[in-house]
Amino acid sequence: MTLTLTVSDEVRALAPGFTHLAIEAHGLVNGPSTEASSALLDDAARRLAVRLDGRAPHEDPHMAAWRAAYTAFGSKPSRTRNSAEALAKRALSDAGLPRINLLVDLYNAISVAHLIPVGGEDLDLIRGGMRLVRAAGNEDFVTVAGGEEVVERPDAGEVVWRDEVGVTCRRWNWRQGPRTRLTEETTSAVFLLESLAPMPVPEVAAAGAELAELLQKFSPGATVTPGAPVSADGITEN
Repeated sequence: MTLTLTVSDEVRALAPGFTHLAIEAHGLVNGPSTEASSALLDDAARRLAVRLDGRAPHEDPHMAAWRAAYTAFGSKPSRTRNSAEALAKRALSDAGLPRINLLVDLYNAISVAHLIPVGGEDLDLIRGGMRLVRAAGNEDFVTVAGGEEVVERPDAGEVVWRDEVGVTCRRWNWRQGPRTRLTEETTSAVFLLESLAPMPVPEVAAAGAELAELLQKFSPGATVTPGAPVSADGITEN
């Protein structure tokens, strides 16, 4: 793993049940969504429905834990849902899951099927390592509004992912900035799976292994390096 990922002590104290797993991949082939990636999203929605068994996504214990974490850093979870809950809600709606591009479809399918937040960042666009921190409130988050680039500031105390340039994802995994997102030109990426207790660590590992297998399948010549789950205390779970 060439990218350094660190979790601050403040975030560890906020969510002692936090675990993350990173997968680094080089030589990827991205492009528009395909019939195969679309089928994966449809299958993920079916798996989600079986998992929830009639419940709403926020009633799942893992999603309830994320809602509690969002509340702890001052966010309203019913308005700014974690990425997995937001995707699950769309998966169960008449509109269904969006088709973005091949790589995003793959990690969205894993997120929905396992009900776990998953994100992807273009490694060539990240500056320095990535850190999960509680924001001071003066950091730059470059996004797009009304077709124009705008700079937002995270709330003080908000949990964010950032690199040396600025915030790459607000409210933990709620909204990714366009600067590092995966586009059809992306060839190197890091995929990050994030969980909270009570999700068992072996399930995080299983979701990561499934994503790594899909990346290898859709980009046969790629070098895919899955990491092991890392708990909030920094211990790697084998």
